[in-house]
Amino acid sequence: EFCFILQALVTTGMMRAGRHGLGFGVGKAPLASVMAAEGCDIVATDLEVETARLAGWVATDEHAGMLEDLLYPKIIDERSFRDRVYYRHCDMNHISDDLTDFDFCWSSCAFEHLGTIERGLDFVEASLRTLKPGGLAVHTTEFNCSSNTDTVREGGTVLFRKRDIEEIAERMRGQGHKIETSFYVGETEVDCYIDAPPYRHDRHLKLALGSFLTTSYGLIVRKSVD
Repeated sequence: EFCFILQALVTTGMMRAGRHGLGFGVGKAPLASVMAAEGCDIVATDLEVETARLAGWVATDEHAGMLEDLLYPKIIDERSFRDRVYYRHCDMNHISDDLTDFDFCWSSCAFEHLGTIERGLDFVEASLRTLKPGGLAVHTTEFNCSSNTDTVREGGTVLFRKRDIEEIAERMRGQGHKIETSFYVGETEVDCYIDAPPYRHDRHLKLALGSFLTTSYGLIVRKSVD
């Protein structure tokens, strides 16, 4: 998912000095450091600490509570990092109105944790409001590739189906934004391997999650210039 996000930004010319990016639910991922090392100015956001603690993200060490949680010294020196990266709190279900005018925004494995399928789709739509005309939104999430009917619709982690991805794509196109979708899940050996509990830390692209088969899905949306 990290590579998908970075590749999308590189190939669209967003990963360069002077670009302004906004990260949602960043956790302790290295993406902000990588983007800053390429010269981007970044606003990285995550939940307020107490809210994250109640949701269990602090206990699992997946929450970024301060700027230092995002610094990877092997990627970027501390002075350059502090010059280019700013940290603040943000609830993805209620994006602050002052988060605007960014060249790009991103989230990695985050909007499936907003409580319901509908909230996740609403977030993708709302994220476009943080961008300049022509800006780019890149999001990854959990994809249910075993059913287009039954799924996990609410709770700590929801699973988006093909129909849900098609719904948000239709919304985006209806507003003049550009988005393409693909539901090809691959046929190579690693594509066919399904990791099951207790999960291993080896190569895998698909997981057995409850009664569903899941993988990661990436969305790239270009905001309308009108």
